[in-house]
Amino acid sequence: MTISPLAQNAATQPLLAIAQATRQAAQTLASLSAEAKNRAIEAVATALEANADRIVAANQADCEAALADNLAKPLYGRLKLDGVKLAGAIAGVRDVARLSDPVGTVQIHRELDEGLVLKRLTVPLGVLGVIFESRPDAVMQISALAIKSGNGVILKGGKEAVRSCTALVEAIKQGLEHADIDPAAVQLLTTREETRALLDLEGYVDLIIPRGSNAFVRFVQENTRIPVLGHADGICHLYIDSEADVEQAIAIALDAKTAYPSACNAIETLLIHQDIAAQGLPMLATALRAAQVDLRGDRQARQIVPDLIPATEEDWATEYSDLILAIKVVDSVEEAIAHINTYGSRHTEAIATRNPATAAHFMDRVDAAGVYHNCSTRFADGFRYGFGAEVGISTQKMPPRGPVGLEGLVTYKYQLVGAGHVSTTYSGSDAKPFTHRDLA
Repeated sequence: MTISPLAQNAATQPLLAIAQATRQAAQTLASLSAEAKNRAIEAVATALEANADRIVAANQADCEAALADNLAKPLYGRLKLDGVKLAGAIAGVRDVARLSDPVGTVQIHRELDEGLVLKRLTVPLGVLGVIFESRPDAVMQISALAIKSGNGVILKGGKEAVRSCTALVEAIKQGLEHADIDPAAVQLLTTREETRALLDLEGYVDLIIPRGSNAFVRFVQENTRIPVLGHADGICHLYIDSEADVEQAIAIALDAKTAYPSACNAIETLLIHQDIAAQGLPMLATALRAAQVDLRGDRQARQIVPDLIPATEEDWATEYSDLILAIKVVDSVEEAIAHINTYGSRHTEAIATRNPATAAHFMDRVDAAGVYHNCSTRFADGFRYGFGAEVGISTQKMPPRGPVGLEGLVTYKYQLVGAGHVSTTYSGSDAKPFTHRDLA
Protein backbone atom coordinates (compact mmCIF):
# COMPACT_ATOMS: atom_id res chain seq x y z
CA MET A 1 0.00 0.00 0.00
CA THR A 2 1.56 3.34 -1.07
CA ILE A 3 -0.06 6.66 -0.21
CA SER A 4 1.34 10.01 -1.29
CA PRO A 5 2.41 12.44 1.48
CA LEU A 6 -0.15 14.95 0.21
CA ALA A 7 -3.03 12.47 0.44
CA GLN A 8 -1.74 11.23 3.78
CA ASN A 9 -1.67 14.75 5.24
CA ALA A 10 -5.14 15.52 3.89
CA ALA A 11 -6.49 12.40 5.55
CA THR A 12 -4.69 13.03 8.85
CA GLN A 13 -6.09 16.51 9.47
CA PRO A 14 -9.83 15.64 9.75
CA LEU A 15 -8.84 12.45 11.54
CA LEU A 16 -7.21 14.51 14.30
CA ALA A 17 -10.60 15.99 15.14
CA ILE A 18 -12.14 12.53 15.25
CA ALA A 19 -9.35 11.22 17.49
CA GLN A 20 -9.64 14.21 19.82
CA ALA A 21 -13.41 13.65 20.13
CA THR A 22 -12.84 9.97 20.80
CA ARG A 23 -10.23 10.69 23.45
CA GLN A 24 -12.55 13.14 25.19
CA ALA A 25 -15.40 10.62 25.14
CA ALA A 26 -13.01 7.94 26.42
CA GLN A 27 -12.00 10.08 29.39
CA THR A 28 -15.64 10.30 30.45
CA LEU A 29 -16.20 6.61 29.78
CA ALA A 30 -13.17 5.73 31.91
CA SER A 31 -14.74 7.34 34.97
CA LEU A 32 -18.06 5.49 34.74
CA SER A 33 -19.11 2.84 37.22
CA ALA A 34 -19.31 -0.80 36.20
CA GLU A 35 -23.10 -0.56 36.37
CA ALA A 36 -23.21 2.41 33.99
CA LYS A 37 -20.92 0.66 31.49
CA ASN A 38 -23.03 -2.49 31.67
CA ARG A 39 -26.17 -0.47 30.98
CA ALA A 40 -24.46 1.01 27.94
CA ILE A 41 -23.51 -2.46 26.67
CA GLU A 42 -27.10 -3.67 27.10
CA ALA A 43 -28.35 -0.59 25.23
CA VAL A 44 -25.93 -1.38 22.41
CA ALA A 45 -27.13 -5.00 22.25
CA THR A 46 -30.75 -3.84 22.14
CA ALA A 47 -29.99 -1.36 19.35
CA LEU A 48 -28.20 -4.06 17.35
CA GLU A 49 -31.24 -6.31 17.67
CA ALA A 50 -33.55 -3.50 16.60
CA ASN A 51 -31.42 -2.91 13.51
CA ALA A 52 -30.79 -6.59 12.71
CA ASP A 53 -32.66 -6.61 9.40
CA ARG A 54 -30.83 -3.53 8.16
CA ILE A 55 -27.46 -4.93 9.26
CA VAL A 56 -28.06 -8.28 7.52
CA ALA A 57 -29.23 -6.50 4.37
CA ALA A 58 -26.13 -4.32 4.36
CA ASN A 59 -23.96 -7.41 4.74
CA GLN A 60 -25.76 -9.16 1.88
CA ALA A 61 -24.97 -6.16 -0.32
CA ASP A 62 -21.31 -6.37 0.75
CA CYS A 63 -21.24 -10.11 -0.01
CA GLU A 64 -22.76 -9.62 -3.46
CA ALA A 65 -20.21 -6.93 -4.27
CA ALA A 66 -17.42 -9.13 -2.95
CA LEU A 67 -18.44 -12.01 -5.21
CA ALA A 68 -18.51 -9.67 -8.18
CA ASP A 69 -15.02 -8.46 -7.26
CA ASN A 70 -13.73 -12.06 -6.80
CA LEU A 71 -12.80 -11.47 -3.17
CA ALA A 72 -10.42 -14.14 -1.88
CA LYS A 73 -12.23 -17.14 -0.44
CA PRO A 74 -10.86 -16.77 3.13
CA LEU A 75 -11.87 -13.09 3.24
CA TYR A 76 -15.33 -13.90 1.90
CA GLY A 77 -15.79 -16.51 4.64
CA ARG A 78 -14.98 -13.89 7.27
CA LEU A 79 -17.19 -11.26 5.63
CA LYS A 80 -20.49 -13.12 5.78
CA LEU A 81 -22.79 -12.05 8.63
CA ASP A 82 -26.20 -13.73 8.45
CA GLY A 83 -28.98 -13.55 11.01
CA VAL A 84 -27.71 -16.52 13.01
CA LYS A 85 -24.14 -15.21 13.18
CA LEU A 86 -25.42 -11.75 14.11
CA ALA A 87 -27.57 -13.14 16.92
CA GLY A 88 -24.56 -15.04 18.26
CA ALA A 89 -22.43 -11.90 18.13
CA ILE A 90 -25.09 -9.91 20.01
CA ALA A 91 -25.17 -12.64 22.66
CA GLY A 92 -21.41 -12.18 22.89
CA VAL A 93 -21.91 -8.46 23.48
CA ARG A 94 -24.18 -9.25 26.42
CA ASP A 95 -21.65 -11.75 27.75
CA VAL A 96 -19.14 -8.90 28.05
CA ALA A 97 -21.51 -7.07 30.40
CA ARG A 98 -21.47 -10.09 32.71
CA LEU A 99 -17.68 -10.05 33.03
CA SER A 100 -15.93 -8.45 35.97
CA ASP A 101 -14.98 -4.81 35.52
CA PRO A 102 -11.25 -4.72 34.67
CA VAL A 103 -10.90 -1.08 35.74
CA GLY A 104 -10.08 -0.02 39.29
CA THR A 105 -8.58 -3.30 40.47
CA VAL A 106 -6.04 -2.73 43.24
CA GLN A 107 -3.00 -4.80 42.26
CA ILE A 108 -0.68 -3.48 44.97
CA HIS A 109 -1.65 -1.88 48.31
CA ARG A 110 1.49 -1.24 50.31
CA GLU A 111 2.62 0.94 53.16
CA LEU A 112 6.05 2.38 52.34
CA ASP A 113 6.18 4.01 55.74
CA GLU A 114 3.67 5.15 58.30
CA GLY A 115 1.26 7.48 56.52
CA LEU A 116 2.86 6.87 53.11
CA VAL A 117 0.70 4.41 51.16
CA LEU A 118 1.15 3.14 47.61
CA LYS A 119 -1.55 1.66 45.36
CA ARG A 120 -1.31 0.25 41.86
CA LEU A 121 -4.66 0.44 40.07
CA THR A 122 -5.81 -0.82 36.68
CA VAL A 123 -6.89 1.95 34.31
CA PRO A 124 -8.05 2.08 30.65
CA LEU A 125 -5.47 2.43 27.88
CA GLY A 126 -7.29 5.40 26.32
CA VAL A 127 -8.06 5.13 22.59
CA LEU A 128 -7.77 1.95 20.55
CA GLY A 129 -7.28 1.94 16.79
CA VAL A 130 -8.58 -1.30 15.32
CA ILE A 131 -7.97 -2.06 11.63
CA PHE A 132 -9.41 -5.22 10.13
CA GLU A 133 -10.19 -6.96 6.85
CA SER A 134 -13.69 -8.41 6.44
CA ARG A 135 -14.88 -9.68 9.87
CA PRO A 136 -17.72 -7.17 10.48
CA ASP A 137 -18.57 -9.16 13.63
CA ALA A 138 -15.30 -7.79 15.05
CA VAL A 139 -17.03 -4.39 15.22
CA MET A 140 -19.43 -5.70 17.88
CA GLN A 141 -16.86 -7.67 19.85
CA ILE A 142 -14.35 -4.86 20.01
CA SER A 143 -16.88 -2.11 20.72
CA ALA A 144 -18.31 -4.06 23.67
CA LEU A 145 -14.85 -4.74 25.08
CA ALA A 146 -13.84 -1.10 24.61
CA ILE A 147 -16.91 0.15 26.47
CA LYS A 148 -16.45 -2.33 29.31
CA SER A 149 -12.77 -1.43 29.71
CA GLY A 150 -13.45 2.32 29.53
CA ASN A 151 -11.64 2.87 26.23
CA GLY A 152 -12.61 4.80 23.13
CA VAL A 153 -12.19 3.00 19.82
CA ILE A 154 -11.60 4.06 16.24
CA LEU A 155 -12.53 1.24 13.86
CA LYS A 156 -11.30 0.89 10.28
CA GLY A 157 -12.82 -1.94 8.29
CA GLY A 158 -11.92 -3.07 4.80
CA LYS A 159 -13.75 -1.68 1.78
CA GLU A 160 -15.37 -5.11 1.29
CA ALA A 161 -17.28 -4.65 4.59
CA VAL A 162 -18.02 -0.93 4.49
CA ARG A 163 -21.84 -1.28 4.33
CA SER A 164 -21.90 -3.84 7.12
CA CYS A 165 -19.58 -1.84 9.38
CA THR A 166 -21.49 1.38 8.77
CA ALA A 167 -24.80 -0.24 9.73
CA LEU A 168 -23.26 -1.83 12.82
CA VAL A 169 -21.58 1.35 14.08
CA GLU A 170 -24.73 3.41 13.49
CA ALA A 171 -26.63 0.94 15.68
CA ILE A 172 -23.89 0.98 18.34
CA LYS A 173 -23.91 4.79 18.43
CA GLN A 174 -27.70 4.71 18.75
CA GLY A 175 -27.36 2.42 21.76
CA LEU A 176 -24.74 4.66 23.37
CA GLU A 177 -26.97 7.71 22.94
CA HIS A 178 -29.85 5.85 24.60
CA ALA A 179 -27.53 5.17 27.55
CA ASP A 180 -26.46 8.84 27.71
CA ILE A 181 -22.92 7.99 26.60
CA ASP A 182 -21.11 10.20 24.09
CA PRO A 183 -21.34 8.24 20.79
CA ALA A 184 -17.92 9.62 19.80
CA ALA A 185 -16.51 6.83 22.00
CA VAL A 186 -16.96 4.52 18.98
CA GLN A 187 -15.90 5.84 15.57
CA LEU A 188 -15.72 4.30 12.09
CA LEU A 189 -13.31 5.18 9.29
CA THR A 190 -14.17 4.11 5.75
CA THR A 191 -11.46 5.20 3.32
CA ARG A 192 -8.12 3.66 2.42
CA GLU A 193 -6.27 6.92 3.06
CA GLU A 194 -7.56 6.95 6.63
CA THR A 195 -5.80 3.65 7.35
CA ARG A 196 -2.36 5.18 6.85
CA ALA A 197 -3.39 8.38 8.59
CA LEU A 198 -4.58 6.44 11.62
CA LEU A 199 -1.14 4.87 11.97
CA ASP A 200 0.36 8.37 12.27
CA LEU A 201 -1.80 9.41 15.24
CA GLU A 202 0.83 8.81 17.90
CA GLY A 203 -0.23 10.74 20.99
CA TYR A 204 -3.91 10.38 20.11
CA VAL A 205 -4.21 6.61 19.70
CA ASP A 206 -2.68 4.39 22.40
CA LEU A 207 -2.81 0.93 20.81
CA ILE A 208 -3.26 -0.36 17.26
CA ILE A 209 -4.92 -3.76 16.82
CA PRO A 210 -4.75 -5.15 13.26
CA ARG A 211 -6.84 -8.16 12.22
CA GLY A 212 -6.33 -9.56 8.75
CA SER A 213 -3.88 -11.25 6.40
CA ASN A 214 -0.19 -11.75 7.12
CA ALA A 215 0.83 -9.03 4.66
CA PHE A 216 -1.73 -6.62 6.09
CA VAL A 217 -0.65 -7.09 9.71
CA ARG A 218 3.01 -6.75 8.76
CA PHE A 219 2.23 -3.52 6.92
CA VAL A 220 0.64 -2.12 10.07
CA GLN A 221 3.52 -3.25 12.28
CA GLU A 222 6.09 -1.67 9.96
CA ASN A 223 4.31 1.66 9.46
CA THR A 224 3.47 2.99 12.90
CA ARG A 225 5.24 4.05 16.08
CA ILE A 226 2.10 3.30 18.08
CA PRO A 227 2.29 -0.02 19.98
CA VAL A 228 0.72 -2.86 17.94
CA LEU A 229 -1.07 -5.90 19.35
CA GLY A 230 -1.49 -8.75 16.91
CA HIS A 231 -0.05 -11.62 14.99
CA ALA A 232 1.17 -11.75 11.42
CA ASP A 233 0.72 -15.49 10.89
CA GLY A 234 -1.53 -18.30 12.06
CA ILE A 235 0.58 -21.34 11.15
CA CYS A 236 -0.77 -23.95 13.58
CA HIS A 237 0.11 -27.66 13.82
CA LEU A 238 -1.35 -30.91 15.07
CA TYR A 239 1.20 -33.57 16.02
CA ILE A 240 -0.13 -37.15 16.15
CA ASP A 241 2.13 -39.13 18.46
CA SER A 242 2.95 -42.84 18.21
CA GLU A 243 0.68 -43.43 21.21
CA ALA A 244 -2.29 -41.48 19.91
CA ASP A 245 -5.85 -42.74 19.72
CA VAL A 246 -6.15 -42.69 15.91
CA GLU A 247 -9.92 -42.19 15.76
CA GLN A 248 -9.70 -39.35 18.27
CA ALA A 249 -6.81 -37.81 16.35
CA ILE A 250 -8.79 -37.93 13.10
CA ALA A 251 -11.73 -36.14 14.76
CA ILE A 252 -9.37 -33.47 16.11
CA ALA A 253 -7.67 -33.02 12.73
CA LEU A 254 -11.00 -32.67 10.92
CA ASP A 255 -12.25 -30.04 13.32
CA ALA A 256 -8.95 -28.15 13.39
CA LYS A 257 -8.75 -28.00 9.59
CA THR A 258 -12.33 -27.90 8.33
CA ALA A 259 -14.53 -26.24 10.98
CA TYR A 260 -13.42 -22.78 9.82
CA PRO A 261 -10.42 -23.09 7.49
CA SER A 262 -9.97 -19.33 7.08
CA ALA A 263 -9.56 -18.81 10.82
CA CYS A 264 -6.10 -18.10 12.23
CA ASN A 265 -6.45 -21.03 14.66
CA ALA A 266 -6.98 -23.65 11.94
CA ILE A 267 -4.10 -26.10 11.43
CA GLU A 268 -1.96 -25.75 8.32
CA THR A 269 0.43 -28.67 8.92
CA LEU A 270 -0.14 -32.14 10.35
CA LEU A 271 2.84 -33.99 11.81
CA ILE A 272 2.57 -37.74 12.43
CA HIS A 273 4.97 -40.15 14.11
CA GLN A 274 6.49 -42.75 11.78
CA ASP A 275 5.43 -45.62 14.07
CA ILE A 276 1.74 -44.83 13.58
CA ALA A 277 1.84 -43.32 10.09
CA ALA A 278 1.26 -46.56 8.16
CA GLN A 279 -1.91 -47.19 10.16
CA GLY A 280 -3.12 -43.64 10.62
CA LEU A 281 -2.28 -41.75 7.44
CA PRO A 282 -4.58 -43.68 5.04
CA MET A 283 -7.50 -43.21 7.46
CA LEU A 284 -6.67 -39.53 7.92
CA ALA A 285 -6.37 -38.97 4.18
CA THR A 286 -9.73 -40.62 3.54
CA ALA A 287 -11.49 -38.54 6.21
CA LEU A 288 -9.89 -35.25 5.18
CA ARG A 289 -10.53 -35.77 1.49
CA ALA A 290 -14.16 -36.53 2.25
CA ALA A 291 -14.22 -33.02 3.73
CA GLN A 292 -12.76 -31.60 0.47
CA VAL A 293 -9.27 -30.99 1.90
CA ASP A 294 -6.39 -30.94 -0.61
CA LEU A 295 -3.46 -32.84 0.89
CA ARG A 296 0.26 -32.35 0.41
CA GLY A 297 2.92 -34.61 1.86
CA ASP A 298 6.64 -35.12 2.30
CA ARG A 299 8.46 -38.11 0.79
CA GLN A 300 7.64 -40.49 3.66
CA ALA A 301 3.98 -39.49 3.66
CA ARG A 302 3.77 -40.10 -0.10
CA GLN A 303 5.24 -43.58 0.34
CA ILE A 304 2.20 -44.42 2.46
CA VAL A 305 -0.38 -42.38 0.50
CA PRO A 306 1.16 -42.17 -3.01
CA ASP A 307 -1.24 -39.69 -4.57
CA LEU A 308 -0.45 -36.83 -2.16
CA ILE A 309 0.79 -33.64 -3.81
CA PRO A 310 4.53 -33.28 -3.06
CA ALA A 311 5.10 -30.79 -0.24
CA THR A 312 7.83 -28.19 -0.61
CA GLU A 313 9.79 -26.17 1.92
CA GLU A 314 7.40 -23.30 1.26
CA ASP A 315 4.42 -25.38 2.41
CA TRP A 316 5.77 -25.66 5.95
CA ALA A 317 5.83 -21.85 6.22
CA THR A 318 2.46 -21.16 4.57
CA GLU A 319 -0.81 -20.13 6.18
CA TYR A 320 -3.29 -21.45 3.59
CA SER A 321 -6.48 -20.17 5.28
CA ASP A 322 -8.19 -22.70 3.03
CA LEU A 323 -8.94 -26.42 2.73
CA ILE A 324 -5.28 -27.33 2.16
CA LEU A 325 -3.14 -29.31 4.59
CA ALA A 326 0.55 -30.22 4.51
CA ILE A 327 1.58 -33.54 6.10
CA LYS A 328 5.01 -34.54 7.39
CA VAL A 329 6.14 -37.82 8.95
CA VAL A 330 8.51 -37.37 11.90
CA ASP A 331 10.60 -39.91 13.78
CA SER A 332 10.08 -38.52 17.30
CA VAL A 333 8.31 -35.97 19.43
CA GLU A 334 11.61 -34.06 19.45
CA GLU A 335 11.51 -33.72 15.66
CA ALA A 336 7.89 -32.55 15.87
CA ILE A 337 8.83 -29.92 18.47
CA ALA A 338 11.80 -28.76 16.37
CA HIS A 339 9.64 -28.46 13.24
CA ILE A 340 6.95 -26.47 15.08
CA ASN A 341 9.46 -24.13 16.73
CA THR A 342 11.07 -23.55 13.31
CA TYR A 343 8.00 -23.01 11.14
CA GLY A 344 5.18 -22.22 13.58
CA SER A 345 3.96 -18.70 14.28
CA ARG A 346 3.68 -19.11 18.08
CA HIS A 347 -0.08 -19.10 17.80
CA THR A 348 -1.59 -22.47 18.81
CA GLU A 349 -0.16 -25.99 18.64
CA ALA A 350 -1.63 -29.39 19.61
CA ILE A 351 -0.53 -32.93 20.35
CA ALA A 352 -2.67 -36.08 20.18
CA THR A 353 -1.33 -38.79 22.48
CA ARG A 354 -2.39 -41.13 25.28
CA ASN A 355 0.98 -40.72 26.98
CA PRO A 356 0.78 -37.91 29.57
CA ALA A 357 4.56 -37.68 29.91
CA THR A 358 4.97 -37.13 26.16
CA ALA A 359 2.18 -34.54 26.22
CA ALA A 360 3.78 -32.71 29.16
CA HIS A 361 7.15 -32.64 27.37
CA PHE A 362 5.54 -31.32 24.17
CA MET A 363 3.56 -28.65 26.04
CA ASP A 364 6.66 -27.55 27.93
CA ARG A 365 9.00 -27.32 24.92
CA VAL A 366 6.74 -25.92 22.20
CA ASP A 367 6.98 -22.12 21.99
CA ALA A 368 3.45 -20.84 21.38
CA ALA A 369 0.76 -18.75 23.00
CA GLY A 370 -1.43 -21.85 23.24
CA VAL A 371 -0.36 -25.50 23.49
CA TYR A 372 -3.09 -28.17 23.64
CA HIS A 373 -3.33 -31.88 24.44
CA ASN A 374 -5.98 -34.05 22.76
CA CYS A 375 -8.17 -31.20 21.56
CA SER A 376 -8.58 -28.96 18.53
CA THR A 377 -6.62 -25.76 17.98
CA ARG A 378 -9.96 -24.11 17.19
CA PHE A 379 -10.45 -23.55 20.93
CA ALA A 380 -7.97 -20.65 20.73
CA ASP A 381 -10.67 -18.01 20.97
CA GLY A 382 -11.60 -15.39 23.53
CA PHE A 383 -15.26 -16.39 23.65
CA ARG A 384 -14.37 -20.06 24.17
CA TYR A 385 -11.93 -19.10 26.90
CA GLY A 386 -14.74 -17.30 28.72
CA PHE A 387 -13.45 -13.81 27.95
CA GLY A 388 -16.86 -12.85 26.50
CA ALA A 389 -15.13 -11.75 23.29
CA GLU A 390 -11.66 -10.86 22.11
CA VAL A 391 -9.99 -7.94 20.38
CA GLY A 392 -7.54 -10.28 18.70
CA ILE A 393 -4.87 -12.88 19.30
CA SER A 394 -1.33 -11.89 20.16
CA THR A 395 1.68 -14.11 19.48
CA GLN A 396 4.24 -11.77 21.01
CA LYS A 397 6.22 -12.86 24.07
CA MET A 398 5.33 -9.83 26.17
CA PRO A 399 1.83 -9.88 27.67
CA PRO A 400 -0.94 -9.91 26.71
CA ARG A 401 -0.48 -13.17 24.80
CA GLY A 402 -2.97 -15.46 23.08
CA PRO A 403 -6.64 -14.43 22.83
CA VAL A 404 -6.86 -10.92 24.28
CA GLY A 405 -9.96 -9.88 26.17
CA LEU A 406 -10.57 -7.19 28.73
CA GLU A 407 -7.33 -7.77 30.63
CA GLY A 408 -5.34 -6.74 27.54
CA LEU A 409 -7.14 -3.39 27.28
CA VAL A 410 -6.10 -1.96 30.62
CA THR A 411 -2.80 -0.76 31.99
CA TYR A 412 -2.07 0.52 35.47
CA LYS A 413 -1.02 3.59 37.37
CA TYR A 414 0.67 4.08 40.73
CA GLN A 415 -1.00 6.30 43.31
CA LEU A 416 1.02 7.41 46.34
CA VAL A 417 -0.55 9.25 49.27
CA GLY A 418 1.54 10.78 52.05
CA ALA A 419 1.45 13.46 54.71
CA GLY A 420 4.29 15.75 53.72
CA HIS A 421 6.77 12.93 53.23
CA VAL A 422 10.01 13.79 51.38
CA SER A 423 12.55 11.46 49.81
CA THR A 424 15.59 12.78 51.71
CA THR A 425 14.18 11.24 54.88
CA TYR A 426 15.04 7.85 53.41
CA SER A 427 18.57 8.57 52.14
CA GLY A 428 21.94 9.43 53.58
CA SER A 429 23.77 8.19 56.67
CA ASP A 430 20.72 8.58 58.94
CA ALA A 431 18.23 7.23 56.42
CA LYS A 432 14.94 6.08 57.85
CA PRO A 433 14.06 2.55 56.68
CA PHE A 434 10.94 1.84 54.66
CA THR A 435 8.40 -0.47 56.24
CA HIS A 436 7.23 -1.98 52.90
CA ARG A 437 4.24 -3.58 54.58
CA ASP A 438 1.54 -5.01 52.32
CA LEU A 439 -1.96 -3.96 53.36
CA ALA A 440 -5.25 -5.75 52.98
